[in-house]
Amino acid sequence: MIEIRAGDRRAAFNAGLAAYGTASPYVTPMWSDIDRILDPDRNPFCRDGHGRLQVFTAHRDGQPVGRIVASIHDASNARHGSYRGQFGFFDCGDAPAAAASLLTAAETWLAQRGANEVAGNFNLTAMQMAGVVTSGFGAQPYTDMMWNAPHMATHLERNGYAATFPMSTFETELASVPQAALDHPKLRAITTDPRLTWHPITRGTFKDRLEDARVVLNAGFDRNPMFVPLSAAEYTFQAGEMMWIMDPRLSVVVHYDGKPAGVIVCIPDLNPFVKAVGGRLSWTAPWHFIRHRLQRDRAVIIYYSVTPELHGRGLNGAMLARVIGAARKAGYRSLGTTWIADVNTASLKQMERIGAKPLHRLHLFTKTLGGLA
Repeated sequence: MIEIRAGDRRAAFNAGLAAYGTASPYVTPMWSDIDRILDPDRNPFCRDGHGRLQVFTAHRDGQPVGRIVASIHDASNARHGSYRGQFGFFDCGDAPAAAASLLTAAETWLAQRGANEVAGNFNLTAMQMAGVVTSGFGAQPYTDMMWNAPHMATHLERNGYAATFPMSTFETELASVPQAALDHPKLRAITTDPRLTWHPITRGTFKDRLEDARVVLNAGFDRNPMFVPLSAAEYTFQAGEMMWIMDPRLSVVVHYDGKPAGVIVCIPDLNPFVKAVGGRLSWTAPWHFIRHRLQRDRAVIIYYSVTPELHGRGLNGAMLARVIGAARKAGYRSLGTTWIADVNTASLKQMERIGAKPLHRLHLFTKTLGGLA
């Protein structure tokens, strides 16, 4: 017998761990992140009136076995003229009845609030993870990458969802990057342009560079489907804690004539640490973190963006070359890149130039809603 509960964030955290087991590549979000992100009173997404969410968990014999978060991004729907709902954080064991109950709960909640379609995984905003992994299940994800078991796509298809919007994550072995990708006339021209200034993201400059990064993200992603510009409060809520984990040698903000024009946010891969502590901070966490700092050899690009007026000038490639060189010098072995959609041909060509290999294949899954309200 499956019981569905609403609003239990602790159960939602435990359900993710229970869904796949510790031997799988799955890495749970930290409990502190689940708790604050899914708290409507703390998350600016809800608190500031941009959207709404509800957490559902499936329980068998009192134990959580799955979770899903239903959300409506009201600001996005207003901007794009849609009535779309979203599901995210959808994780469940290979239990068809539990998965169906979770999807029904989310769909009913969305339909009651006027949604006529649903898409996911889409974890609330553009600052969070997206997609359902459909291949590459054996590959260990980097920070900010999705991972789910193969049966999750089956659950969705069984309940009337169709795979859309294909994406891929990537991994680059830094020692194997072709030199031609790092040093050619177009890159030399952009890096020596006197109108461009390069600013590392350090703890001392973090607040200013964070705002620069938000401005460039909003400008560069403005035409993406479902995108809505992030407010300063939303961006800080999602990215503010990166100050404590960033390696200042990796990320950079670029100014053009004194104004923010490009950003690449690259951090050490924290997943080995998070997996070691099981997503919970305890008295052993500092020891695990120090061990991780000494042994880390994986970094991950969370995102990169360039303002429209500099598109096609080679700035993305120059920022990528800078990160690769800095990561090599710092002793990192591999570089992950979070999802790139198939429609983003420019970024896919950059991945090809540096010799990046696909890591995971992902899709959004969509469904038309009707008759549930």
